[in-house]
Parts: sequence; C-alpha cells; structure tokens
Amino acid sequence: MTTRLLLVRHGETEWHAENRYAGVTDVALTSRGVAQAQDLRAWAVRSGVDAVACSPLSRARLTAGPAAAALGLELEVQEGLREVDFGWGEGRTIQEMADEDPEAVRRFREDADSGAFPGSEPVHRAAARSTASLRDLADRHQRQRVLVVAHNTLLRIALCGLLGLPLGRYRRIFPRLDNGAVTEIEIGGTQTALRSLNVPPAPFPALAPAPAPDPSPAGDRHP
Repeated sequence: MTTRLLLVRHGETEWHAENRYAGVTDVALTSRGVAQAQDLRAWAVRSGVDAVACSPLSRARLTAGPAAAALGLELEVQEGLREVDFGWGEGRTIQEMADEDPEAVRRFREDADSGAFPGSEPVHRAAARSTASLRDLADRHQRQRVLVVAHNTLLRIALCGLLGLPLGRYRRIFPRLDNGAVTEIEIGGTQTALRSLNVPPAPFPALAPAPAPDPSPAGDRHP
C-alpha cells in the first residue's frame, strides 16, 4: 500500500527580499504569501487531498490552514517538520556571513553536513526527524493523498534522506523549492518514489473568497 505526500514550501515571507536564513525564527507572511496560501487552498480542494499536515512554525500553519479549513480537515501539526535551526547563520544573509567568515561559508557550500554553520542543527539529525515524520504520515494515511506544508531546507534534506541521496549535498541536488510549489512523492513500505518536483499549483477558477489569515509571525527564504 502506498501514500502520496504532496510536499509544499510555505508562502513567501518578509525576509525573502533580503534572503535571510530563517530556521526557528518566525517572520510574517507577505501579502503575496497570503495569496499563495489561498491558491494552495483552491488547488487542494480540487485535487482530492485527504489530509493536511504542517510544521509547527506559524508561517507553515498560515499556509496550510486555509486548505485544511476548506476541506473540513483537522490540521495535523508535526514537530518533526520544523525548519532547521541555522545557529550562527540564523537571521543573516549569506553575504553577511561570508564577510565575517568566508571559510565557514565555503565549507557550508561544499558540504552542508560536515560544514554546517556553528551552533546549527546537524543535517543528519534534521534528516532523521523529518523522514520519520513523513513516514509516520504515510503509515497513518495509507492509500491517501496528504498535503504537507513545511520549509525549503527541511524538505530538501528530507527528500535526500528518503531517496538515499547524500545529505550534505542537498543544496546542489535540489537547488531550491519555490513558495507554494508542490513536490509529490509516493511512499510504500521502505520505498520512496519522486513523482514531481517543484510544480506550481495548477490554476483553477477562483473559489469563493476565504478570510485571509493574519500575516503575523511566519517566514524564511534561504539558498
């Protein structure tokens, strides 16, 4: 028996313009991020989604919440889907870090696991918790389609973990996931198949407007 997981990066946040690393930090969604949540809502209603799960960070909750509400589903909050803590890099741009310690940035770009930022969560630990969370969702929702809203780095690491790819190379294997785009995987037992990658939700005629979520704490963009 298999489960389809529809992995989505949360909507755009206020730190996107400056490209700051926001792991455990909550920053507000932009108006575009709120609109992306509404687009995801419309897509989910028309795509046969059976369950909705998300990271506990508010940017993910605000993106997933409209879809869950429109489908009449409880939002399943998964602690294991929280974004990576970037430690020394949290809240900073890559240029700011390179200006202070270019060697640290070089090591990170070469291998994000062995060259992780000082004080950050190890990549292998993020992989273990995220893949465990996704496998748990797959086990509990067999033969269903589950919308999962989480984060750019966390989802790329999880994809590498599930597909047996080098964890420290996640940035090169999957350069980025776009806000609101859907990556579909199929999990059956110990096997995982990648069905699509970083696909914008297909456009549909607009649903009746839903109340916009309060774009308070919620955000990240990072390379």
